[in-house]
Amino acid sequence: MERKARGQCSVSVLITTENPPQSRKWVLVRKMLTMNEYRDVQQTPGVAVRPPFIAIALISATALAYEVLLTRLFSITLWHHFAYLIISAALLGYGASGTFLALMGKRLARHFGPAFVAFACAFGISTSASFLIAQRIPFNPLELFWDVRQSGYLLGIYGALLVPFFCAGTCMGLAFSRFHSRIPHVYSADILGAGAGSLAVVAVLFVVAPMQALQWLAAAGVLAAGIATLEMRLRSGALLLVLTIGAAAIAIVAVLPGGEGMRLRPSPYKDLSQALQVSGARVLAESASPLAEITVLESSLVPFRYAPGMSLASPIEPALQLGVYSDGDWLGPLTRFDGDLAPLGYLDYLTSALPYHLHAAPRVLVLGAGSGSDILQAIYHRAARIDAVELNPQVADLVRNRFANYTGDIYHRPEVRLHLAEARGFVAGDRDHYDLIQVALVDSFGATAAGLHALSENYLYTVEAFEDYLARLEPGGLLAVTRWVTLPPRDTLKLFATAVAALRQSGIGDPGQHLALIRGWKTATLLVKHGVFNAGEINALRDFCRTRSFDLVHYPGIGAEEVNRYNRLDAPYFFEGTQALLGPLPDAFIDNYKFHIAPARDDRPYFFRFLKVSSLPEILALKEQGGLPLLEWGYPVLIVTLLQAALASLLLILAPLPRLKASRAVGRWRVAGYFAAIGLGFMFLEIAFIQKFVQFLAHPLYAVAVVLCAFLVFAGLGSRYSATFVSRLEKRSAHPLAWLVLAIGILALAYAWLLPPLFRQLMSTTDVFRIAVSVCIIAPLALLLGIPFPAGLSRVASQADALIPWAWAVNGCASVVGAVLATLLAVHFGFTLLITLAVGLYFAAGAVFASCAAGPEWQAPQLKGTLEHNRPVGK
Repeated sequence: MERKARGQCSVSVLITTENPPQSRKWVLVRKMLTMNEYRDVQQTPGVAVRPPFIAIALISATALAYEVLLTRLFSITLWHHFAYLIISAALLGYGASGTFLALMGKRLARHFGPAFVAFACAFGISTSASFLIAQRIPFNPLELFWDVRQSGYLLGIYGALLVPFFCAGTCMGLAFSRFHSRIPHVYSADILGAGAGSLAVVAVLFVVAPMQALQWLAAAGVLAAGIATLEMRLRSGALLLVLTIGAAAIAIVAVLPGGEGMRLRPSPYKDLSQALQVSGARVLAESASPLAEITVLESSLVPFRYAPGMSLASPIEPALQLGVYSDGDWLGPLTRFDGDLAPLGYLDYLTSALPYHLHAAPRVLVLGAGSGSDILQAIYHRAARIDAVELNPQVADLVRNRFANYTGDIYHRPEVRLHLAEARGFVAGDRDHYDLIQVALVDSFGATAAGLHALSENYLYTVEAFEDYLARLEPGGLLAVTRWVTLPPRDTLKLFATAVAALRQSGIGDPGQHLALIRGWKTATLLVKHGVFNAGEINALRDFCRTRSFDLVHYPGIGAEEVNRYNRLDAPYFFEGTQALLGPLPDAFIDNYKFHIAPARDDRPYFFRFLKVSSLPEILALKEQGGLPLLEWGYPVLIVTLLQAALASLLLILAPLPRLKASRAVGRWRVAGYFAAIGLGFMFLEIAFIQKFVQFLAHPLYAVAVVLCAFLVFAGLGSRYSATFVSRLEKRSAHPLAWLVLAIGILALAYAWLLPPLFRQLMSTTDVFRIAVSVCIIAPLALLLGIPFPAGLSRVASQADALIPWAWAVNGCASVVGAVLATLLAVHFGFTLLITLAVGLYFAAGAVFASCAAGPEWQAPQLKGTLEHNRPVGK
């Protein structure tokens, strides 16, 4: 071995059939190179012997962190349920990289080192540039069906966002193609890095604002390029390192704070954007965290007067208020309160005040305290004790500290106790009982009316949630839920159907005796009693509605002549709907209704999904009459995204086919079937389990961070030892992957059925304990899920290595479609079916794997003569 400058070496090895492997020369080679590494050098002379594992892990971590960060950025600029668009764009970038490598991989493989560094550097720069370009595209989902340009704008956003993921995917694909025998190790570094990145970005967002985090990721991406030059000891490493530092500087300068490029551009149709157009509006406070970007707004010339559904008979106008916005959406008002209850009298003229007229001095639990309006309402009605539950500590801090003088310091009043928790998690873990549980109205009417929450899961309004609430009521206690009135009736009837289902599941034979419903001109309030409404309560309910011009919809014994008096409709639609839901054929009424009003459940927690596919032609026919708002705008964007993703994926998969050569044992369509199945299956399982753990961890942020990190880290460990695992199974079975997919299927289906009751038993434990339990539950399944991809790719490498980039493309493209399709399937059929489909896909992948004959084991080279590698590594 001859040592060269800059730490490089030239290797001259003589291996002949006369020299046994135990010879001194062979021992010397084995000390320097493993047999697998030796084969890698033999295949492509002059390329790094060892994959740049640190750079691979850092690129993967940055790419996943960037994906999570984009969901936060798009929550601010558009709406949070467009997260599936980000995920599918990321995966499409990976799929496109596989197609690119299938066409150009051989040329790039000759210069692996420089190519890897170049794409890593491009990844870092494009992380900031792609988002800055994407947010300048004037995409408006509300115009999707009448402006053909919007589909092009959506495609443009897709194209801009996939660039950094294309660069990251090209780096990974190059490593897979180059280091055939190290595929499990490369994939392990890739996926372990992704797991670390998913957790790290959440921690970073607690420290810096989202746009500053974008700077950090841009720098981290380019730093990976610099690390790769050092790991691979490139001859031109010094020059490349200088270029890397320069690129990092460009990436950072491009998004320096204060520059025009750093400014987020929220949709002009968001609540905050509209409010800022009002003369005299100014921002008083801002704060950012992984949960939300909170903005407090003052409007001096046109003051805020927020009293949802306040009776027109109210003699008192709302108090002075400040507006609070979460990610640009209306959250609620900060109401001026100095201790004098008289100015709060308007709160008695809301439909949500009804329960206080049926129960004096109650012990109240407010779920979703927000900016404090429901707490002030309870204070005004002299509640004996008020427990306020709020998820976001930023919002609680506004009321408790930053604007305490303005709001009357309500969280430090002796009767008020604040709990920072997720509502369902708090109710499940709480052992107190209450006279009144109030589910606050925290979403804006505009977003609800436009159907922008149609794809947003919400565990507050499920049948199981209502059962949990009722279990925390004292005998005679009331559950009060206030929702916006939408026409034709949707929210209110679905809420009523949910309460009926919960009461029937609790063994109540006549739910109508336990229910009361009233409506105003803009809001409706539903009461569910732990017991039967008595005559005195019914009289109080009638008086409340009569003096405030609210309409009765239902109470035990109501007559048709009592309804639809004040806020008159063409027909008593609400009354007719509630009577049908309480009648002998409620399911028939739900099935025949024009909108989806079937009760939401924890397995399908999409309360705000009202659109029926069967009603779509009728709604579109009303386009000229203003019927398009009934479409629920999140839904058409999902469909258009799915169609675009499927078409783009199909083109990327088919494009390199004419140039691909397969073997007899590993055909192209077998490769496509296998990697498509595991791509779809993994995505289905990941999305389903994240949603299921939202309940258990009692915080969406914890669920995403813990589940995603655990899935990826343990899948990375599984891939690291996949070769050992499969080789041992091959000694015991002719179909090693059959046992693996069987284990995956048993675990996944067992989790689908056993987790809900287990979660109910453990909900009252501490956060740390629940996180530890979550990791222990996820670990076995994730370990197994990490094996099929590297096992399949290794099989392809042994038989037809030219198909490796294409397999990477198929897997990425299938995941693209899977990310969007999983959302659609979950909305329509629930998470259990999604998990069942994933298990079926893994069984299909196992069958395809078994049909591919295993290639011969790679043997130590027995070459006569001399094999010399004298060119410097990386050239």
